[in-house]
Amino acid sequence: MPASFAGFPPEALKFLRQLERNNRRDWFEERKQIFLEKVRAPMEEFVAAIDAALAAFAPEAITLPERAIYRIYRDTRFTSDKTPYKTHIAASFFRSDLGRHVAGGYYVEISPRYVGVAGGVYMPTPDNLRLIRLHILEHHERFSSAAREKKLLAAMGPLAGDRLSRPPKGFPPDHPAAEWIKFKHWYFWKELPAELATSRRLLPEVVLRFRLMKPVIDFFNEPLLAAQKKRLPAGGWASLTDG
Repeated sequence: MPASFAGFPPEALKFLRQLERNNRRDWFEERKQIFLEKVRAPMEEFVAAIDAALAAFAPEAITLPERAIYRIYRDTRFTSDKTPYKTHIAASFFRSDLGRHVAGGYYVEISPRYVGVAGGVYMPTPDNLRLIRLHILEHHERFSSAAREKKLLAAMGPLAGDRLSRPPKGFPPDHPAAEWIKFKHWYFWKELPAELATSRRLLPEVVLRFRLMKPVIDFFNEPLLAAQKKRLPAGGWASLTDG
């Protein structure tokens, strides 16, 4: 049965717009039921529909709603902005054997200003960053071809991310992939019109972009999966619990 989702109710965007203007605990608590019914519940349905679509082309990235959806509460410990709530709702889809953010994955965000779609590696560990850079060096032609595929660029724009001013220490500055390995993380990011969120077109538009990003996401994960396989004991994970 094909995945389907009718879109978020108009009340979802209305709530998020009001939250932007009233980002206070007392305001939110008085309207928490609206959030749960009009924002959180539809987001769970949306994630389930995305999972159903991922089953056809990226089953490794299926992520149940309880793991995929981010909390509405902001972490204010290390920032001067003490507003308690995010003014969007978001979810990410990732390989459970590699982890969220540190490896390649997909992301979608519903905001009153836009629908955000993303994919890539956002916060790689130092080890993962090094492995991906080495993988790009060794397979730079395949990586460049995947990252610059015409339909992908038309749908998502070019890869983005913070970069070093020069290749990292130990990496050749004159290599054809020198510009790629300056990246500290790699991601695609596209903002679509906010009104898409309340439309039946939301699901196919997001899934289309996830599908187009898949070759690049898979490329990022290749060296991480290979490294993980080398670290496994001869009998796999099960051998750790034997006896």
